[in-house]
Amino acid sequence: MTILSFLLVIGPLIFIHELGHYFAGRWFGVKAEIFSIGFGREIAGWTDKRGTRWKVGWLPLGGYVKFKGDMNPASQPSPEWLSLSPQERAETFQAKPVWQRFIIVAAGPLINFLFAILAFIAIFGAIGYPATPALITAIESGSPADRAGMRPGDRIVSIDGRAIETFAELHDHVRIRPSQTMRFGIQREGERLIIPARTSSRIERDRFGNQARIGRLGVRPGTIELKTLAPHQLVGTAITQTVDAVQMMVVTLGQVISGERSVKEMGGPLKVAQYSGQQASLGLLPFFWFMAIISINLGFINLLPIPLLDGGHLLFYIIEGVRRKPLRPEAQEWAFRTGLAALLALMIFVTLNDLASFGLWTKLGGLIG
Repeated sequence: MTILSFLLVIGPLIFIHELGHYFAGRWFGVKAEIFSIGFGREIAGWTDKRGTRWKVGWLPLGGYVKFKGDMNPASQPSPEWLSLSPQERAETFQAKPVWQRFIIVAAGPLINFLFAILAFIAIFGAIGYPATPALITAIESGSPADRAGMRPGDRIVSIDGRAIETFAELHDHVRIRPSQTMRFGIQREGERLIIPARTSSRIERDRFGNQARIGRLGVRPGTIELKTLAPHQLVGTAITQTVDAVQMMVVTLGQVISGERSVKEMGGPLKVAQYSGQQASLGLLPFFWFMAIISINLGFINLLPIPLLDGGHLLFYIIEGVRRKPLRPEAQEWAFRTGLAALLALMIFVTLNDLASFGLWTKLGGLIG
């Protein structure tokens, strides 16, 4: 179940990501030579009438589209490219102006965000949107809210100047900010108050035993409300949900970089596989929601300005647009080699992290002892 669920999550998301590159390239007249889901030896494939080889590799942890003329990591003209005829050269990636190359590369991450938006539209359309107002109906004794002087009946309308409408927004904002002081805008009996409160930090475990450090305020909502949205509201709400998810990723990544959050909380492919199986066991909607979040993660990570990722290519295209000429091929090759080394190191680290979270090292230590 876990393996199948992982493949059902990662396979389609990689496919649509690469499909974004493929269709954008095709739109601008670039020929795709290979469209691969997975890396390594081909286990299945076919060639279409356009000459594109569609294939599946044995390692389903990524994918790529190889455009005609894309003969090196920096996508720079090479002797091999220069030897092509003018007609063949016109079909190559390098022959296109920088703004078209930018769109072709950006299309992959953007289609991942589009998938998430469509998924949220489907979910909110099926079950409604959680619209429980951020109204406090109960406060835990001794909690941060209690110590700060909040009362039942208070309505939280903002956090650090950001407007808050629903309890779900309040929960999401506080959850990723453990042990942080925030200024809560409170509506109390027609009066507007600003109450500072420092969230507590707690290790929370879900029904599967997964644990995470979260922030808590200690307030409880009233009756859960699900609101039916009009079609135009569905689109706007889905876009907002996607933007909020990206903001949460930016915040948590910043916390890891600054040391506020442990690197042990980072997960890799094995964790994604584990969560895929767990969410699948809960039903179609939780699994589809999880898939939307992973799609946003995939789009976000690929936009990071790291050489070898889409964001690294986009950074070089921006530099090329400003300078009116690309960086020297040697500089780009060096950057891409460095990016490859960094990504491999990160992959090894998060995999070891995943294994540690599964208790592998403890079990091995016990066997050795």
